[in-house]
Amino acid sequence: MRVAVGNDHRGCELKTRVIEAIVEAGHTVHDFGCYTEESVDYPDIAMKVAEGVARGDFDRGILICATGIGMCIAANKVRGIRAAQCYNTFTAHRSRMHNNANICCLAAEEENPKVKPIVLDFLNTEFEGGRHIKRIDKIKTIEDKQCQ
Repeated sequence: MRVAVGNDHRGCELKTRVIEAIVEAGHTVHDFGCYTEESVDYPDIAMKVAEGVARGDFDRGILICATGIGMCIAANKVRGIRAAQCYNTFTAHRSRMHNNANICCLAAEEENPKVKPIVLDFLNTEFEGGRHIKRIDKIKTIEDKQCQ
């Protein structure tokens, strides 16, 4: 699996752990930055990752900022993106199973020793389909109306 990863200045340390988990699982990572703790604007990073996922250059994306909220909001502005803030394995699992989320957003400032299981659950869980397809289609309809 090809995974795009991005972070703001608050997410540098957590990104290191996330990339290690992805590589250990046998996946390929492209790091969109940032690479230092010098302040950056998270929407710029979110857009790069989200556009790459939306184009199909990457299978999934992971975004990290202080709370995960800003990255999630910004990524969801890109057509075809379903970003979910995942704060435990349950939310990671359900975001994939029921919502076919393609980007996982993580909080860097909340100490989470279980980040590896969250990331792996997000990467390894397949979309359930079935009754959830019509809901995803409704989301696409909303996107289509916004783009007119």
